[in-house]
Amino acid sequence: MAELTIRDALNEALREELNRDENVFIMGEEVAEYDGAYKVTRGLWKDFGNKRVIDTPITELGFAAVGVGAAMAGLRPVVEFMTFNFSILASDQIINHAAKMLYMSGGQFNVPIVFRGPNGSAYQVSSQHSHALEAFYANFPGLKVVMPSTAADAKGLLKSSIRDDNPVIFMEQERMYGLKGDVPEDEDFTIPLGKADIKREGTDCTIVARSMTVPLAYQAAEQVQKEFDVSVEVVDPRTIKPLDIDTIVESVKKTNRLVIAEESHSFASVGAEISHQVMENAFDYLDAPIKRISTVEAPMPYAKNLEEAALPDVPKIVEAIKEVCYL
Repeated sequence: MAELTIRDALNEALREELNRDENVFIMGEEVAEYDGAYKVTRGLWKDFGNKRVIDTPITELGFAAVGVGAAMAGLRPVVEFMTFNFSILASDQIINHAAKMLYMSGGQFNVPIVFRGPNGSAYQVSSQHSHALEAFYANFPGLKVVMPSTAADAKGLLKSSIRDDNPVIFMEQERMYGLKGDVPEDEDFTIPLGKADIKREGTDCTIVARSMTVPLAYQAAEQVQKEFDVSVEVVDPRTIKPLDIDTIVESVKKTNRLVIAEESHSFASVGAEISHQVMENAFDYLDAPIKRISTVEAPMPYAKNLEEAALPDVPKIVEAIKEVCYL
């Protein structure tokens, strides 16, 4: 095992896949000479050159289209968006072309492309740079949506995404790039898409969390264990689509209670879908209503105190656990 930051784990995954498959290449704004806006592509341009690591103009719709065409022609592009908010400008190519091409061509064209970059909130970048867009992309058939929360997951899931023959939306979290964790030292280390992970075993309550809310859920679980002797299980779907609902349902059947912690807004969210599917598959096992913790229904404020008030945090998750456990 090696201890890596999430940033370095992603960089290692990209490097290994560039070495493994000559059809893999990276493109995006400042990914080459500048080493990436968040240094995820650090050193790759120097080692692989202009044809494998390509700086693009500030034209998301344009370079996303180039990526889709390249994927249809047999290459495996990794398209970086400096922030997933900018991907909205490229959504025509992602949704109307990448997601639908296999279906609309009658199976003639796969589109093995990864769209990756930071999703969700950053630090005081206000409303145009703080959107959690996973539910938006998960709504469209043909797209896989991946959200890692640890360094090992980041590496293993990114490698699997690059090797996948379908378009993958790979959503990182800017606030988490510096978090460290153990990563297997194996160039063939991958994590299958569509498989959830139990980050913490528990018996009294289940928290389903993803991306930034996973470490928050873990801290909340530790606090509740210490203060109330309540055992909380933390489940990380890792892949939003396809969703491993079976692992979530089995956890709820064991604990009989469910809290969902997510950074996105609550209306029509991934959490709402999980809540519905749990109600369909485990209603008779629930001993309390499902509780959701989400970002407030408002554009993200710039002021630091208001930003903190808008986002999920440990005290909010603790209160939700206490509510469903009747503490």
